[in-house]
Amino acid sequence: MSEGKKMTSSRRHHLKSLILQIAANWLEQEASELKAAKEAYMAEKCATPDMSGDQASLMEVCKKLHQSLDKIDEERYDSEAKVTKSDKEIDDLKLKVVELGGVKKPALKKVRMSADSMLQALLGGKHKVTMDLRANLKQVKKEVKEESAEAGDWRKNIEDKADRKKMFETS
Repeated sequence: MSEGKKMTSSRRHHLKSLILQIAANWLEQEASELKAAKEAYMAEKCATPDMSGDQASLMEVCKKLHQSLDKIDEERYDSEAKVTKSDKEIDDLKLKVVELGGVKKPALKKVRMSADSMLQALLGGKHKVTMDLRANLKQVKKEVKEESAEAGDWRKNIEDKADRKKMFETS
């Protein structure tokens, strides 16, 4: 076993399966609790109607059911309106958070552009501006150094250097 691993793969697999079993049991328990809560709510809110009696009493029961349906529809509409309003507020707040955080500028790409094309892009197609920077420069003629034929003789250069060396030694 290497230093990085602290347990074998079989032990890790066994622990993982145990954790999954516990989680499955929790999910089943939660589902049964939810089902029991729904049944309790329905028993509280919707009592079983009494179907015994004549036609007039059944008509009365139907009218009560219709009134309760209308009431429930109004509540549903109100809750949907509240939810949509809160969703809009959440979106607005998200936008404000982004604005407060600052807009990140995208990385700019290098574009090869001459000065003329840059000015044309800035000023538009109407203005014909030419920016020839080299036109205003002073003309300078290059001096050509003439190499003497004597410079090619390496022995003479050595003799000149030897004379300089003697000057420094005599001082």
